Amino acid sequence: MGSIGGGKAAAIAYTLIETAKVNNVDPEAWHTWVLQRLPDHKINRIDDLMPWNWQQENA
Repeated sequence: MGSIGGGKAAAIAYTLIETAKVNNVDPEAWHTWVLQRLPDHKINRIDDLMPWNWQQENA
């Protein structure tokens, strides 16, 4: 990954992707959905954004 920091960032990204897959969620759709909501989301409700709580809109 080029550096320790890059390796840590990659590990986080891969973990998020695989967690979405394990929960039968499209990682790209889920990640886009999270990034759209994150700026206005309350920190004490962060669990609402986890892949196991995600449901695709307009599916």
